[in-house]
Amino acid sequence: MGKRTIVAMPGDGIGKSVLEECIRVLDAAGFEANYVNGDIGWELWCKEGNPLPDRTIKLLEEHKIGLFGAITSKPKDKTAAELAPELQGKGYTYYSPIVTMRQHFNLDICMRPCHTFTGNPLNFIRRTANGGVEEPQIDVMIFRQNTEGLYGGVEWTNPPKQVYDALMTHKKFVDNFAWCPGEELAVSTRIFTKKYVTRIVKAAFEYAKKRGFEKITVCEKPNVIRETSGMMLKVAQEMSKKDYPNIWVEDVNIDAMTMWLTKNPENYNVIVAGNMFGDIVSDAFAGLIGGLGFATSAQFNPESGVCVFEPTHGSAPKYADYETSIVNPIAMINSAVMMLEHIGETVIAEKIKKAVAEVVAEGKTRAYDMMKLKGTQAVINQGAASTRQMADAIIAKL
Repeated sequence: MGKRTIVAMPGDGIGKSVLEECIRVLDAAGFEANYVNGDIGWELWCKEGNPLPDRTIKLLEEHKIGLFGAITSKPKDKTAAELAPELQGKGYTYYSPIVTMRQHFNLDICMRPCHTFTGNPLNFIRRTANGGVEEPQIDVMIFRQNTEGLYGGVEWTNPPKQVYDALMTHKKFVDNFAWCPGEELAVSTRIFTKKYVTRIVKAAFEYAKKRGFEKITVCEKPNVIRETSGMMLKVAQEMSKKDYPNIWVEDVNIDAMTMWLTKNPENYNVIVAGNMFGDIVSDAFAGLIGGLGFATSAQFNPESGVCVFEPTHGSAPKYADYETSIVNPIAMINSAVMMLEHIGETVIAEKIKKAVAEVVAEGKTRAYDMMKLKGTQAVINQGAASTRQMADAIIAKL
């Protein structure tokens, strides 16, 4: 089998530096691949009016596997203002390129792991009943429905007449919002479909079955958001009875979950949620294992085979201008580990996972976040490792 071709999409800000170091680690671990650059991000919007050009879509269609750094998205007024002068007033509308990519390729299944690294000074600790301190081991996989819900993009400010008229057929709208003039109304929809709710729930059950876990947790809000959250919970309960009788379904509201995860996070192993709540709970769990410098994700379509792997941190543009990059590359590197596992390169994946774990446990090389320092260029003089030095330490362990 020849070398794989990976679409490398650095994107904006720190995405460029973390992806570069990630590829160095992959090379050092013995993963042989050709990397082709995929254009994506804010600069493309400003210059071309499209932050996800067709040429990048075609690369992903052809090669299937993407490694993605980070993108910058800005509010509506700034997107228009920063568009190139020759493109302004020509009908260009900004949409998040990563959301567009997810919807174009129907990357509906998103997996976000949160695992404790032994020796990480950022790990969550708590007091015991007798006044001592304990550090629970966190091992959770969050399954986030990636293409529907509040991120579906079906929304309006000053909705057109046919939309407004449709809303007026609902008693709750009439009772509570009919007083509001259309031009002062903003509406965002939350759309769930049974097909894709079923796919994400099934993926969660399959993972639980593979790992030997006895339950999955549906993290929604069915007592209030009755139709959409209710659909996910009902699908999970019916699937448990029919196909996975040895795995039971726990129902935990998103607000309660944010409380429980700081009381007993070790009680959760598999969580499934819609787009927004999955985003919230995965970032919350990431905070217990060290923050976004350790938060990884995979998103894929099991039918087309297109998969994109990325850290869940943003582009942090202020850090991109530093003379020496200070950001922690571990999230990006571990996203690449998920890629390796997905394509069957498990030996190399285990080598990298072991090297990362050893660097964290040893504690000799730590990024600024691991030293609990404020993210300024001065951290290099305070003993924090640069992005490259973190990657060097991992490569040395390989």
